[in-house]
Amino acid sequence: MNARQRRLFEDAHKKNPHLKVPELQPVSNWTEADLALIKQGVGDKSTRPASAQGFSAGSDESTGEEVGSVVTYFGEKGFGFLRPEGGGRDVFFHISRLSEGQATDLVPGTKVAYALGMDRTGKMAAATVRILPAESAPKEPAKS
Repeated sequence: MNARQRRLFEDAHKKNPHLKVPELQPVSNWTEADLALIKQGVGDKSTRPASAQGFSAGSDESTGEEVGSVVTYFGEKGFGFLRPEGGGRDVFFHISRLSEGQATDLVPGTKVAYALGMDRTGKMAAATVRILPAESAPKEPAKS
């Protein structure tokens, strides 16, 4: 029980002295997939290798990465939002999740590949973000 939970319990116990803390049984039937999802949203994984975060290196399809672009990035705060290429809700990301590229490249319109996960509060967020190389503009034929 953390400090906040203890304080709430103590306040409730003052109102109802017969209130008791429920006995919680540990969950023993969780699968490895369940545990992996829980671990994605816990703690800072910026120093862990990608395989420890539940993502493997490779093509976009094998890692479950999606492509989008930076909508906003607040450098002084270290977070921003990505817009999925196929549309949908914007995705929150934190600078600690940037695996390839520089923070200075996170300007609106920059193309990125990202994998979805959860932040430490359990909300949907980018678990990994990497800046995609700029596509070279088609060259015009040389005039003679």
